[in-house]
Amino acid sequence: MLNKLSNTIYYLSNQDDKDRPTLGLVCGDQYSLVIDSGNSTQHAKDFLQEIEKLNVPPVKYVVLTHAHWDHFLGMNEFDATVIVNSQTNEMIKEWRSYSYDDRSLQNYVDNNQMSAMCMKIIQTDMPNRNSFKMKSPDVIFDNTLTIDLGNKICILERIKSTHTNDSTIIYIPDENVVFLGDSAYGTTTNSLFHYKQSLLLPMIKDIQKHDAEMFLLGHESICDRNEMNIYWKELTAASQVVKSTSLENALELFKVDNNRDPNDNEFFFIKAFVNDHIIQSQ
Repeated sequence: MLNKLSNTIYYLSNQDDKDRPTLGLVCGDQYSLVIDSGNSTQHAKDFLQEIEKLNVPPVKYVVLTHAHWDHFLGMNEFDATVIVNSQTNEMIKEWRSYSYDDRSLQNYVDNNQMSAMCMKIIQTDMPNRNSFKMKSPDVIFDNTLTIDLGNKICILERIKSTHTNDSTIIYIPDENVVFLGDSAYGTTTNSLFHYKQSLLLPMIKDIQKHDAEMFLLGHESICDRNEMNIYWKELTAASQVVKSTSLENALELFKVDNNRDPNDNEFFFIKAFVNDHIIQSQ
């Protein structure tokens, strides 16, 4: 079931148990635009079935927020123009070369080209995949692209991100809504979860320059401005005290700076920034 954010914006909530991220729908007077195509052909079909229940203009565009499999493997199901930034396009090329039979999938997992969860989702939710091939994106942009759906403007922008190097956000100015994809999250490198500390403040600046009241995220669905401000505040406070690979030193500095121990979120973020220093030192 689609959630209605406004008369022109809908979203399908994330399902963590199935590794399904939030999918978005923005509707203008003439056309509709989809944000992310889902983690499988079945995810995309489920989304399209819900869209068909609405009296909205036809889907003309699909925008991919980044090149992680759970956000683009449903792409072939959409009879629409697929839009990506140039870095996302380069990263998807590898997946276009893949074969999707069981033997090939297991080989990709064994060679760390694909996660075991990804293989499981493909095997469960992508039937007739022995001959499956990812199609190519249709429109590739570098930094920004503006799309008019008919009295409904969508601004696509590639931003700096602590999650990936190819993050695109979608801002709908007349609604004060922004789709962030996974851009505000951390990432995992060498089995360590971390936030890219050097990109935290540039990312926040890129996002906050848009006057958004509501934020759609890949794996939380929706947050209001107050919730996002708390998130930014806790992330920033954690980052400011991490100056080395020492968790103990960071925790002590946090206590000195804030006259209290970190809360659970702040502790998690501090550890992630310490991990970032560990990764940078390797």
